[in-house]
Amino acid sequence: MEREFASDVAFTPAVKAIQEAKGSRRSYARMEESGGWQTAVTPDLVEYLSDLDMFYLGTANAAGQPYIQYRGGPPGFLKAIDEHTLGFADFGGNRQYITLGNLAENPHAFLFLMDYANSRRVKLWGTARVVEGDAALEKRLADPAYPGRVERAILFTLEAWDVNCPQHIHPRYSQRQIAPVIEQLQGEIAELKAEVKRLRGE
Repeated sequence: MEREFASDVAFTPAVKAIQEAKGSRRSYARMEESGGWQTAVTPDLVEYLSDLDMFYLGTANAAGQPYIQYRGGPPGFLKAIDEHTLGFADFGGNRQYITLGNLAENPHAFLFLMDYANSRRVKLWGTARVVEGDAALEKRLADPAYPGRVERAILFTLEAWDVNCPQHIHPRYSQRQIAPVIEQLQGEIAELKAEVKRLRGE
């Protein structure tokens, strides 16, 4: 569907009517006229993806029933394939296949990328498709050091993306992020214990 602005993928006439009623339409109209949302993969987005080890994938079935799935993997497992395509290895899970079923009948998809530690979130609209049996693509998307078994690839064609406001994001840290801090503290504790023993003459 042809859109005047990239943000029209989310700002439908119904949304714009509510924005008008609530008093925010004017500021978003200025945003649209000044260039608005991004429509291609940029170096900034690639850098953001490089440290990301999880995201949320939204799909819906033909009836419009939405489904949100958590996706996790090694840092940077959501990769830029080209300036309009992202891809990731689909690891084995609980075998419900809700996302695969939804994409089989409705390609519209949404990626919600969270960086809890730095209170950053990125929203991406587009379409997604499942790629089965492409060994070269799976190898490109896989990380040999990650224990998850790759079952297929999923490619996301980007239509628009935007960086969300950071307010109300509660910082959270992954085990990978806090491990060096804990290791440093444990080392300092060991040094202090050794010093106590020395001072006691033990």
